[in-house]
Amino acid sequence: MLLGVGVDVLNQQRIAALLARRGSQKLVARILSSTEASDWNNLTPARQVQFLAVRWSVKEAAYKAMYPVLKPTWKELTYRGLQGKAKPSLDYHPALVEDKEKVGKMHVSVSHDGHLVFATVIIENPGPGNQ
Repeated sequence: MLLGVGVDVLNQQRIAALLARRGSQKLVARILSSTEASDWNNLTPARQVQFLAVRWSVKEAAYKAMYPVLKPTWKELTYRGLQGKAKPSLDYHPALVEDKEKVGKMHVSVSHDGHLVFATVIIENPGPGNQ
């Protein structure tokens, strides 16, 4: 049984404009988890826009999949892209432990086309057969 499905489409130029207007450190501190922020610091400026755009889009899609059961914050979600041969993953670390128990397996897919980022998140209900 599904908890929800979320989809988001984002133009990377929107993120580039936000970075130029607000400054990268302020936006990174608001949007990225500590793990993601650490990864961000190791990227070239050219790669940072896509990195932030992907995470923004994934987190928007995750919020849509979880709402109204849960209302995750930006920092409670961590997206891990392709690492070696591992599939991309999305982790949820809520402030309230009981919120974690409301979420089953999470599936994430991200596609890029030019300046566009497409993210889809599918979240299963917790319970037997869904872990």
